[in-house]
Parts: sequence; C-alpha cells; structure tokens
Amino acid sequence: MTAATTVDPVTVEIIRNALTSAADDMNATLIRSAYTPIIYECGDCVVALLDADHQVLGQSAGLPIFLGNLETCTRATEEQFGRDVWQPGDVWILNDSYLGGTHLNDVTIFGPVFVGDTLVGFTASRAHWIDVGSKDPGGSMDSVSIFQEGLRLGPQKLVSGGKDEAALMDTIARNVRFPYPTTGDMHAMIACITMGEKRLQEIVERFGLDTLEAARDEIFRQTELLERETIAAIPDGVYAAEGVLDNDGVDLDAPIPIRLKVTVAGDTIDFDVTESADQTTGPVNCGVAQAVSALRVGYKLLVSPDLPGNGGSFRTMTTQVREGSVLGATAPAACQWYFSHLGLLIDMVARALAPAMPDRVAGASHGDSMIVLTSGTDPRYGREFVSLEATVGGWGAWSGSDGESALINNVNGSLKDIPIEVLETRYPFRITEYRIRPDSGGAGRWRGGNGVVREYEAQTDCSLSLWFERSRQPAWGLFGGEDAVGPEVVINPGRPDERRMLKVNGATIRKGDVIRCATGGGGGYGDPVERSADDVRADVADRNITPETAMSRYGIGG
Repeated sequence: MTAATTVDPVTVEIIRNALTSAADDMNATLIRSAYTPIIYECGDCVVALLDADHQVLGQSAGLPIFLGNLETCTRATEEQFGRDVWQPGDVWILNDSYLGGTHLNDVTIFGPVFVGDTLVGFTASRAHWIDVGSKDPGGSMDSVSIFQEGLRLGPQKLVSGGKDEAALMDTIARNVRFPYPTTGDMHAMIACITMGEKRLQEIVERFGLDTLEAARDEIFRQTELLERETIAAIPDGVYAAEGVLDNDGVDLDAPIPIRLKVTVAGDTIDFDVTESADQTTGPVNCGVAQAVSALRVGYKLLVSPDLPGNGGSFRTMTTQVREGSVLGATAPAACQWYFSHLGLLIDMVARALAPAMPDRVAGASHGDSMIVLTSGTDPRYGREFVSLEATVGGWGAWSGSDGESALINNVNGSLKDIPIEVLETRYPFRITEYRIRPDSGGAGRWRGGNGVVREYEAQTDCSLSLWFERSRQPAWGLFGGEDAVGPEVVINPGRPDERRMLKVNGATIRKGDVIRCATGGGGGYGDPVERSADDVRADVADRNITPETAMSRYGIGG
C-alpha cells in the first residue's frame, strides 16, 4: 500500500461486508459438499480469509473456540519452511494438537492466494473428521498419549500446483476407518479453500490491493479503538476466578483446578492461567493456541460481542499460559477432549469480571459438549458406523433476561445436534424422548436456561463412549442467582440393570438398551425472591419449572 492511498467510509463498509460474504461462501461450499453429518448437519467447521501477514480479514460463523486460531496454522507452516514455501495452486493440511491446539480430529486445510505473482493472503478451513485412526473408532475417552489418538500431521502439502498429492492422500485414507467419507470431507475442504481463493482474488481485482489494504487498516483501527474504549471503562485492578473439572477421564476421583487472574490497567487487559493444573494423564489437555482462543472468546463476549473478529481484535489483550499445564500441553499429552476446561474458562472470564461489569456478564452455562459417541455394525446396511453428537444444554441468565434453554455450549457456537430424522436414518438408534429438562436451570430474578433429556434406544448391539462434564461444579449463578443442576446419564433407567455414568470408553450396549442423557442448565442471575409471580407462573405453565420448585425456590403456588 502506498502512503498516499486513502479510502472513503462507504468503500470500507463495502469491503468489510465483501470479506464476510466471501467467508460465508466458503462455509456454504464446505457444508454443502461434506460427506458426514458432523459437518453437513452439525456444522462442526469454521473458515477464514487472512491477509498476507496472517491477519484475519473475514471469518464465517462457526465454532467460537477457533476464534483467531486458524492463522496459527499458516504462521507455523511459514516458520517451519520459510516465506518462499507459498506457491500458487498449493493446499496444505495440518492437525497437530500442539500447533493447532485442538484434537487430531479437527483438521485444518489452508492455502495461499495469489493475484499474478503477488501473495495477497490465505484461505483456511477447519472441520471435524469423524475418525482419524485412534485406538477406538471416532476417538477415545481414556487415551493417555497423543499416539493413541490417531494420525498426526504437521504442515504438509496436500495439493501442489493444483494437482493432488496422491501419496499423502493415500496415506490418510489407509490410516482412517472410513476412508470414503473422510476423503469426501477432505475434498469438500479443498473446494472450500478454492472458493475462498476465488472470492479474495475477485475483491483484489475489483478494488485493487492498495485499496483493500487501506480498508483493512481502517477496519482494524476501528475494532482496536472500540475495544480499547471498553477496556478503559473497566476499573483498574486484579480480578480472579477459579473453577474445577470433574476429572480427566482416567482418574475419575481427581478434580482438575483451573485458575484465572485478570489484570486491567488503563486500556489493556491481561489473562493469566499459569496457576492452572499441570497437564493430565487423561485426554483433557490442549495446546496453547486453544487456551488463547478460549480467553479470546470470553473477552469478546464482554468487550465486543457485536463486532466480527478480525486482525484488529485482541490488540489490547495479552495472555499468559504455562507450557506443561493442562492449558499448554506438550507432547505426548493426550488431547482428545480438549474443550471441557475451555468452556469452563470462558465462563470464568465472566465470573472474574462480574464485579466490574455486572450489566454485561451472565451466569455460567452448562459449559460442555456432552459427547455421545457410538460405534458398531448397522444391520440394515451391513457396514460399520461411528456416530458422534454434541448435546445441548442451558445457558446462564443475565441482567434483563432469562438464560436460553437447549443451546449448544459456548465453545461450539453455531454447532447443532443431529436432527432425529437424520440420526435414525443414518444410525441404528431410535430417539424415544427429546424434551426440555425442567428445574435444571438455576433459580434467580432471571432464571437460568434448562438442559434437555434425550433418550436413545439401541436397535443393535454396539459400543458407547460418553464425555459428560460439570457435575462436580455445575453452572454457577451470579449476584444471588442459584447454581444449576448438573448432567446425568442413565443406562436402562428403572430396570434391574440400571447403570449411571458420565465418562466411559467403549461400554457394551445391547439391542433394546436405553441411553438416557440429561444435560445441565445455566446459572441464575439475581435473588430469586425478586422474580415476579407472573414470570414464575408462566414458567410452570411452560414446564420450565415444576409447581414444587415454584413453591420451594420462589414461594409462589398455584
């Protein structure tokens, strides 16, 4: 960009929206082309456009936990191979948990964008692959090493000059249990990258690179200014919060403390999680990049929730993460279910800053993905299957509103659970019950949202793995609001062989067995005695709470 380049406000807004639309086109391409329900139904994916300096230009709706995270992969590639590694028509792949921060199932595919001989940026996508060759189909709840969790790829070239790297694609296909849909999802991501490349090239060709970069700088400047103004309004000081995970899935009796210290000084804010637990034996660890992303989500929810994320975001924010901790894991730590402490951490940001920002914070959410994973052979088709579903729950109340019920957790954003019709068609289960779980949200002047009850009846013998969290510390309330009810899972409720469990790997399920999953609610906000009688009676009529709770928690009957 030349020093003389200027851009008017209208052009800035046109370019801002063009970049967002380009990201949306990428996301639509991926979802419409994908082969597995985890992507095309649930939307377990995200995409972004980056500039040539790896700064976010536009990002689609998707999983907030990948916020400002995709550029980590392009930067890591450049650091390893040098700036000259980027060539037109190339596409790269990476899923290393210690670089990308997530589990190996979250695969990132990305590539450079050239206009003529000039590198103008990158396009990137990340999506969950249903299986990457872990010791158990789809993923293991009891892995103790990254080497049990599947094929681990550092930055590697997947497409070279527009031509597939057949040897690498063959290696991937041979190391996963479901090569056909996995290869299909991989090519859907490549198509997504190609779409983003085309859209970014069109923007550059329409406006010129100088104008695009001038608009980018103005967008970044506006974002940084607005965020600094919000931070400056927070009273200087040190704020803290502490939370705890149930366990690491291996030692079920050992809680895992997560500790956060927030320091506000002028228009800057620092998040320090160095006093959190050491990395664990079980698979709750994550790489530093994901801890930073979680802190960014918590920051953004309070500071700039209405602004799209871009390269101007988070410039007022610093983070301190300790390598070797559960939030800064190093090899060979297991990372399969890396997100539980991240959802907790997002809620802890609000808890820590609640005294300073009471009108912006909410009670804690149910906080976890509550994973139900099944595998076996579907007798209808005579072939193996693996299904993985995140379950919805309740969100926390805030000043002016009850919490929402039956939403995905804050880590996953726009992720959806699998529709009943799709699940029953694709997998050998019948959904016998799916409803709101009354009384699961915390009482308050504003009531926490409720979790759900979802019941599966197995139509064949199969294997069940579960990852349900936040029973030891359910969603907390704020300012007198009460805590929510935590999750529970019951196998064959009311039968002689009834079993209760929250985390399990490869449990045997027989045809006719019932899996009853109940998720937690969100925390309340404000003293319950201040809730109006009309609101309480409406809650009873809508079956959000029972008459017994109306009387015991609010003192209102009839």
